[in-house]
Amino acid sequence: MAAIDPDTEPPDLRPTGIEPIGSLPWGTHICMFYESLEDLLEANSGYFAPGLSRNECCVWGLSEPGAEEQARHALRQAVPDADRYLETGAMELISDYRSYLARDGLDPKRISRQWQLKLAEARARGFDGLRVSGNAFWMERHLWETFSQYEAELDQVVSGCPMLVLCTYSLRAARAVDILDVAATHHFTIARRGGRWEYVETPELRAAKREIGRLNEAVDILSRPFPGHEKLTRRERTMLAQIVLGASNKEAARALDISPRTAEFHRANILRKLEARNLPELMHLVLGAAERRPQS
Repeated sequence: MAAIDPDTEPPDLRPTGIEPIGSLPWGTHICMFYESLEDLLEANSGYFAPGLSRNECCVWGLSEPGAEEQARHALRQAVPDADRYLETGAMELISDYRSYLARDGLDPKRISRQWQLKLAEARARGFDGLRVSGNAFWMERHLWETFSQYEAELDQVVSGCPMLVLCTYSLRAARAVDILDVAATHHFTIARRGGRWEYVETPELRAAKREIGRLNEAVDILSRPFPGHEKLTRRERTMLAQIVLGASNKEAARALDISPRTAEFHRANILRKLEARNLPELMHLVLGAAERRPQS
């Protein structure tokens, strides 16, 4: 996946700190299987680092009380100001995640409301959103039905909200059928084994990657030269980015807060100034230039 420059990254994409994934939009629900404690700690500290640097409230749910000091150490390795974030509450460690979620019984709807309240609290404190990781305790057979209900409820909470959620599962505790069940309840599934990443691609991930590619192309239009770019006004370049994204005049007008007639006017001016006879010719001119640029 192409790297995204953090200085030009669209605001609705958040770096995950997870190498095979890169940046993803808010509302993403990720599953990670891990092989060892070291894999779990390294993956989570890398996941939280970009969130802390981008004004996100971060919550890490740990499966065992004794893991808290190890988590603190891992965070200090990945985040220079980890102690400051922990002191201010920007980074919260929940040492007994099971008790935290199940303090009033394992009610999936209640737990989901709990995350909604946590998000509202984070926004009230001035954070852009909420980044969560929780180590699953659902592998016990009698909890599996509750797990399915909870994950479905959590999907509803995360969708459309400024949240990223990472659910982590031990490979040693999982059966093959568990892995299939878990994968079906998340947008996509990855694994960390022996310090290396693997992932299982799903239709949702493929769609997200396509969208990220389109967003990267749009950012290119705004930040890099192409033949005739100097002829366009700033507003026309912004409109061109919408065209690259595949927006109609009406959609572009909404995004740019202009009338559809003005969007149509800008589109016509872009075609005229770049001497493109139609939209496919315009896309070839603009995106072809990006493809021809030497790779650094």
